Amino acid sequence: MTSRTRSCLTVLALLSVVIGVRAWWVFRSPPQLPPSDEVFKTVDSLFTAVTARDEGKLAACEQRLAKYKERGLLPSAAAKRLDRAISSARAGQWEAAARQLYTFMLGQRRDGATPVAPVQTAMR
Repeated sequence: MTSRTRSCLTVLALLSVVIGVRAWWVFRSPPQLPPSDEVFKTVDSLFTAVTARDEGKLAACEQRLAKYKERGLLPSAAAKRLDRAISSARAGQWEAAARQLYTFMLGQRRDGATPVAPVQTAMR
């Protein structure tokens, strides 16, 4: 095996490792919220505050999340993820914060949450 072939194989192996790590980082499951409707509604309100660019509602949600964390209702990994989104919003990066929260919320499995009854409408 020539040194050029060996170099190419080394580069390919490193590239494969980098792509694998990147794929794991992108597709890993976000930290999960507890099965508390109260916490879930607060995170949903946080998303609304960020998309509305409402500093007051952002601060209110941040305070509620801090209380949940103090009481042990919000896991630290989820709290860190939400804090990053809040920091992005405070820095004026509202779209980035909204994307972070949207991705976070999409990854929630809601294990153990109380099922919501279907809404009856006049169209039935």
